[in-house]
Formats: sequence, C-alpha cells, structure tokens
Amino acid sequence: MAKVEIGEMGFLAGASPGLKDLIKALATPTDLKAGEVLFEQDAPGETLYALISGRLEVSVLSIDGRKLGLNILHSGALFGEIALFDPGPRTATVMALEPTRVWGVKNADVLAALRESPDLHIDMIKLAGKRMRWMGSQLSDQVFLSMPARLARKILHLTSENPGSSETLRMSQTDLAEFVGASREAVSKTLAIWKRDGSIELNRGGLSVLDRSSLREIAEISIY
Repeated sequence: MAKVEIGEMGFLAGASPGLKDLIKALATPTDLKAGEVLFEQDAPGETLYALISGRLEVSVLSIDGRKLGLNILHSGALFGEIALFDPGPRTATVMALEPTRVWGVKNADVLAALRESPDLHIDMIKLAGKRMRWMGSQLSDQVFLSMPARLARKILHLTSENPGSSETLRMSQTDLAEFVGASREAVSKTLAIWKRDGSIELNRGGLSVLDRSSLREIAEISIY
C-alpha cells in the first residue's frame, strides 16, 4: 500500500503548504483493535482524524435506539474535521472493523501552533470556508436531488471504487431509507428496478453493485 500523507487527504488537500506541514507535525498515531470504538456519538470531540490503515464503521443511533450504519471508511479518509474548527459533541460513533491506525490532530494543539505562526490564521479561515461550501453543497443535494439520485449517490459513496475492493454494501433497506430521507417502500421499489436492469444484485442484509456507470448516471455524476 502506498504511504498515506495526512496533508493530502480530504479537504486538507486544499490547504497551503505551510498549514499542511503544521498539521502533519502535530499529528499523533492511535492504534485500534477490531471492534474497538474510537469515539461515541455525543461524546466531546476536539480531534481531526486521518485513517492511515484499516477500516472504520460510522454509525448513529436512531430515535428508537436502533443502530444505523452510515459509512465505511477506508485508508485515506479524513473525518471529525469540524472538531478542528469548533470542538463539540460528536455526531456519530466510529468503530474499527479490523486492526486500524489513525492519526489525530487536536484543536488546542493547532490553536497553540497558530499563535506561533499568525500568518497561517488566514489559511485556516480559508480552509474553514471551503469546508462550509462543501457542507452547503451536500445540503443542496439533499434538498434538490430526487430520491433515486440521492440513493444512488449513497450507494456509490459506501462502496469503494478501488480496484479489487468489495462492491458489496451491508446495510438494510430500512437504514438506507432513513439516511436518504425516504420511505422503505420507495427505496425497496427503486432497488427492485435497478436489480431488474442489472445495476445491482440484492442479497440478504445488503446489495452488490454490478454496474457502477449506470448508478453514476442515476446519481447525476458526470463521467470523465
């Protein structure tokens, strides 16, 4: 596996060289065993994390107390970034699915370092602005995209496009429906159509993607 650099991940890829160097210098490693929880929903959070190796499950508890799996993170993922700008309660639980290593950067350490390098404050503000624009685009997708488009994007996001990796998503139709803001019946009918068209295969407890290009067209993602 190629070495993963924290400064090249996610929204940090758009940071200035100086800010990248600062964040990389402050990062500290944490190793997790399979089944070990990195942090729980509603727990205080002040750390940005980069996933160096392994896999992590992101989940939340529904109103009735059921666990809802939202995402599977793979090597190279960046998460918990809001805590870098504004520490507060975590919005989800993150648990290791296998032996995993993450690197963490604490908000307090970044602020202390910025006091020593005040010229980087502007870079940090610009980085926060980019993150806010990204969150705004996600909200627009939820409001303006059709349910099938939102569902296709969710499935594409949760199944890796890396060569040789699994195209199988282990998530119930009920959980998918809650995440895209639709009824289970609507999601079930849509998945049945995609199965008939050969885009996916339904199996017990989830589905497998057979034709990513078809789902990308439904998701309204341009193919270059």
